[in-house]
Amino acid sequence: MNLKVKIKDLLLVVLIYFGFYQMISAQNMGKNCFKTGADRSELYLPLLKNKTIAMVTNQTGLLQDKTFLVDFLVKNNIKIKTIFAPEHGFRGDADAGEHVKNGVDTKTGISIISLYGDNKKPKAEQLKGIDLVLFDIQDVGVRFYTYISTLTYVMEAAAENNVEVLVLDRPNPQDGFIDGPVLKEQWKSFIGMHEIPVIYGLTIGEYGKMVNGEKWLKNGVQAKYTLIPMQNYHKKQRYGVSDKPSPNLPNDKAINLYPSLCFFEGTQVSVGRGTDLPFQIYGSPWTKNLPYQFTPKPNFGAKDPFLNGQLCYGENLSGKNLELRELNISWLLNAYKNYKNPAQDFFLKNLFFDKLAGSDELRKQIIAGKSASEIKNSWKKDLEKFQKIRAKYVMYED
Repeated sequence: MNLKVKIKDLLLVVLIYFGFYQMISAQNMGKNCFKTGADRSELYLPLLKNKTIAMVTNQTGLLQDKTFLVDFLVKNNIKIKTIFAPEHGFRGDADAGEHVKNGVDTKTGISIISLYGDNKKPKAEQLKGIDLVLFDIQDVGVRFYTYISTLTYVMEAAAENNVEVLVLDRPNPQDGFIDGPVLKEQWKSFIGMHEIPVIYGLTIGEYGKMVNGEKWLKNGVQAKYTLIPMQNYHKKQRYGVSDKPSPNLPNDKAINLYPSLCFFEGTQVSVGRGTDLPFQIYGSPWTKNLPYQFTPKPNFGAKDPFLNGQLCYGENLSGKNLELRELNISWLLNAYKNYKNPAQDFFLKNLFFDKLAGSDELRKQIIAGKSASEIKNSWKKDLEKFQKIRAKYVMYED
């Protein structure tokens, strides 16, 4: 009898302990449960009810279960009149710079309007009858990646036409550090609209707050701007993206290398478009001292890649254990030093390099033979000035 009592007591202790363990585990899961803005539908669905909305989104506008946000909203009887598609299109399958046609989403029947090419900013007639623009795109956290420029134009058009803007926030895959040259006024373009560094350390939602708060929109207008923040997000670790943000950024490694390697787009050096390793390799027919070889050829992500069919010599960074928390210009300087082509300058004649850099200073520093440390030291004062602006809009722990 005593033995039975002891066994019962022991079982009771085990059950109590197990129940307590489950409760603690559930609490910890709640603390650590990361959600994007799109996955916090309880916060934004009430703001969309009984409104006619336009969406700015693409293939990255996914919920945690991989449902498209557009499909989720349609299922919840939200009235979507228009989908605005950024560079690379609504399904994200267009080359960089490729003209994207307007059309209709075959699944939902919603009209699609491209916000690229000649129509980067929504026109007044395209916003007619719209109460609210919902923005949900995975950004890359780099100045010359155009989704932040699309957000700027959307906010500007919305402010001018008395339309609300609601942004669903997503992680910055570069996390919270800042680096690179700060853009100068004279070099503003669609790949750099504001005086910020190449890597600016804000989520796209924080970025929109900064643009609005600093009155950087045309004529100082301000949008009615609402941000649905992420849950349990911080910038001390990196979060994988929901889907590749564009055809030539296929994985986290390419996204991490993108801010450093994209400068090559203004030179005679390929960044691997037309290969299986875009933005993970670099090379040129005129850098024959470099060890890695590849030949760009047309593929899904590049129908006519730069240096198409030409054997290039360069470096393969895809296998290296890199998680950069800085802008690495050593590869750029290495390619410049090894470039041997008397018929063509290293930099493209259209000086697209200066647009990427945000001024002509970096190009002139490279030509003058400045070291990487000398170049990076020249950015410090501007970065400190930007950091004071940025600090006002940081919502998540760096």
